[in-house]
Amino acid sequence: MREKEPQFTVTDRRKFTAEGELRDGETKPSESAPAAPQTARPEPVATSPARVELEEPEAMDLDETIPEPTAAESAQQSKEYLASASRLDEMLLKANPGQPAPAEMNFDRLVQSLYMTAAVQMGAGTAPNEQPRIDILGARQSIDMLIVLDDKTRGNLSEQEKRLLQNALFDLRMSFLEITNAIANSAQRPSQSKKPY
Repeated sequence: MREKEPQFTVTDRRKFTAEGELRDGETKPSESAPAAPQTARPEPVATSPARVELEEPEAMDLDETIPEPTAAESAQQSKEYLASASRLDEMLLKANPGQPAPAEMNFDRLVQSLYMTAAVQMGAGTAPNEQPRIDILGARQSIDMLIVLDDKTRGNLSEQEKRLLQNALFDLRMSFLEITNAIANSAQRPSQSKKPY
């Protein structure tokens, strides 16, 4: 049996006809509401097909671009977030009786999460007979996040937190260097052609 195809309607909402005349019911541009001021668009970067130049994004001046929420808005949003998270925890506990409650986030868990993300991006956790899948750029970004965390928390960490962060950075940087050196060495080696039998 042949299914009935869905029907749809096309509505032409263009303001001008194909000849450039104003359609019936449309107002002239001078009669309409004043247009919003146009912002200058950045000029496109001329690139060759073989090389693409990426422009660095300009640092945002947060004071001018993003309005800060009021204290009341922040308090309301925080209250709603905690209530929503609590409902989610209750649903998880009902679905998995006997499972321990989810652990609260703290500095150690944050560092461990970023560490594990970077390690997996560098091939950790690969099954014994599988080829590791490496995301070296993603790993670099995860390591850079830990570096930013180190910079921004300097002087505010306990000795244990500082040691955890420094050990994670040391281990990840060493793995990163090992992988990037292997990539560079394999790129420099001439490809070995197969010998005929």
